[in-house]
This record gives sequence, C-alpha cells and structure tokens, in this order.
Amino acid sequence: MTIKKEALTQFAQKLIQTQSVTGNEKQVVEVVLSEMRSLGFDRAWADENGSAIGTIEGKESGPTILLDAHCDTVGIAPGSTWTYDPFAGEIADGYIYGRGAADMKGALAAMIYAVADINRSQLAGSIAISATVHEEVMEGVTLATVVEEVQPDCVIIGEATELNLNRGGRGRAEIHLETIGKPAHSSNPKLGINAVHEMYKAINAIEGIELENHPLLGPAIMALTDIISDPYPGYSVVPSRCRVTYDRRLLTRETQESVIAEIKSLSGLDDVDLKVYIAEGEHTTYTGSKLHAPKFFPAWEFAETHPFIEKSLAGLQSADLSPEIKAYRFCTNGAFCAGVANIPTIGFGPGAEGDAHVVNERVSIDDLYFAAKGYQGIIKAVLG
Repeated sequence: MTIKKEALTQFAQKLIQTQSVTGNEKQVVEVVLSEMRSLGFDRAWADENGSAIGTIEGKESGPTILLDAHCDTVGIAPGSTWTYDPFAGEIADGYIYGRGAADMKGALAAMIYAVADINRSQLAGSIAISATVHEEVMEGVTLATVVEEVQPDCVIIGEATELNLNRGGRGRAEIHLETIGKPAHSSNPKLGINAVHEMYKAINAIEGIELENHPLLGPAIMALTDIISDPYPGYSVVPSRCRVTYDRRLLTRETQESVIAEIKSLSGLDDVDLKVYIAEGEHTTYTGSKLHAPKFFPAWEFAETHPFIEKSLAGLQSADLSPEIKAYRFCTNGAFCAGVANIPTIGFGPGAEGDAHVVNERVSIDDLYFAAKGYQGIIKAVLG
C-alpha cells in the first residue's frame, strides 16, 4: 500500500478552499462524496443531516470501524489579520495554511486517502468514514445519526492529537443561571431588587467551588462566558432579570443533574431567586434537518488495557509511529459515540489542539501522510 502523498495534499487543499462554516457545509460534502466515489468507495451518500458517509467492504465479514471527521469550521474572527488567505490552502514551509486545516479537514483528507488505499482482500469487516456537519456547535449530535446508519463496533475520532493515541476526552456543558429581581426607577433603586447584584452573589459563590481533577482528563472547568441584564439597554430602570452563561468542562461520571446540583447546593444563595439549567441547542442543518438537544456533551474514557486501545496502539506502532497515550482536553464528537453510546473509541489525528480556531491555522504535510499511515495501521490491526 502506497499512499499518494501529492494527491492527499491536493485534496486537503481543495477541502480548505471550499468554505464550510457551520450550517453551510453542502458544497464541501459534495466535494467529499465526489472524491470517495472517484477513489472507488463501495458506497457514498449524505444522511438526513447532510453528513457525508462512505463505506468500503472487506473480503470477509467482521466488525465495522468508523473514522469520523467533522467538515464544518468556525468563521474568520472580525478584525483578524492572516498572513495567508484563509481559504486558499496555500503551502509554505511544509505546511498547508487555511481555515479548517487542523480542525479538521487535514484529518478528513488523510482518512479518505488511507481507506482508499487499503487492500480489501486482507480485511475481515467494513470501514466507514463520516464527514459530519454541525460539530462546532453541537458535538456528537449529528454523529448519532451516522452511528444509527453505520452501526460501528469501534470509532476513530480524527481531531488533533499530534499523532498520539487518545483514550478519553473531556466533555462540555453550557449552563445558564438566571436571577429575578424587582424593577424600580434608577433614581430610587432601593425600591427595587437589582437582578445583577443578585447574580453577583451566585458568581462569587461559584468562584469558591473546588472542582475535581482527573488523572487523565485534567481539571474540570467552570468559565463564565457572558452576562446579560434585562431590560437592555436599561434606561432609568433597575434590571429585573439577569442571565449568565458558564462553559463547564466535564469529567467522567458527571451528569446534568450533578452539575446543576453542584450550583444549587452552594451556601449563601437561599435568599436569591435563582434558576439553574442546561441550555437547549436548536440548530438547522443545510438540508433543513432540525437538531434539538441539551447542550450537555459527556466526558469519556476507556482503559489503557481495553482491547481496542491495545490493538490501535499496536497498529500505530506497526506504521512506524511512536504515540503516547493521552486524552482530549476539549470536547469532540466522541461525546456521543463514547460518552453516550459507549462504543469503544479512540482519538488520533494530525496537528495539536492549540492549532484549532487560530489565525494562520495550518497542518503539516508530513503529519497528514503519517496520519494516513496511522489510520491504515489501526484498521489492519482491527480488521486484519
């Protein structure tokens, strides 16, 4: 098996050149499906949400392995200045530059070219690749539809790992706190109850929470991301309502109920009219499919001795890679396949976590090639 490095590089460039901010992935999905078909995939189609799926069947029956890479990207931050055109896929110093290069069109290209070059006669089982939509706003929600169609026995998440093997990942929750006060004219504020002042009490109490630290996933995080008063603008009126949002990075065994109870049980808030709840995500994909789910995406972890972890490690080593075993510190589509469905899952991909969403985003061409070799190594170890 010889992966065509030049063709892989050119396809990664083409993906970057095809803009696909969340909700506008149709064109890049068409590019993915066209490439899969031209490379000889047995089947390539888009599901109801618009995610691209391609499959290749081995000579004999056996388990199904799913390789997943989301194809949506974040946008370009207003006022940011790029050295390289973010949608040109320019090459410089051995890197491809552009939005989505590391997160995660490079990995998607490496997956497709790795699988296309597999010797099917040596496989007992099937391979599926998904280019999922809407991951940037609702991790794992569209992967659930892919899993339902493909029924995988194990999953590879292609998010950046610096070519290491990840056996877990932190989850994410979006938590809303709302305080209710009493309106009054701001010329006589003592007649009212300022909802923002009430929220201060909650914020100060939350700052005192001692969150856990997981030996593999690292610390849980509670980050305040916005605060909104109502009415806004407040013309001569004491605000009667205030809402804040917290980004809560989750560890294993945490649930919606546990993270809410953690806040509600804080002392000093008995006299505060406080509501605590998980945000509801509501989005529409480019196909018109409606996505609706709580913004709670659980953490996950598999033991280092799990058979899929051991086989994956052996497969990567057979591809002349020397991976460390680590975990994602951010949230990925693994929140569904591993965190909800409990399907054996690993992470493996080119680039570093810090390469995502940045100005002059890039991915190493060499790492694309090594990632493709790594995917082949894992597939052969699992299906060989």
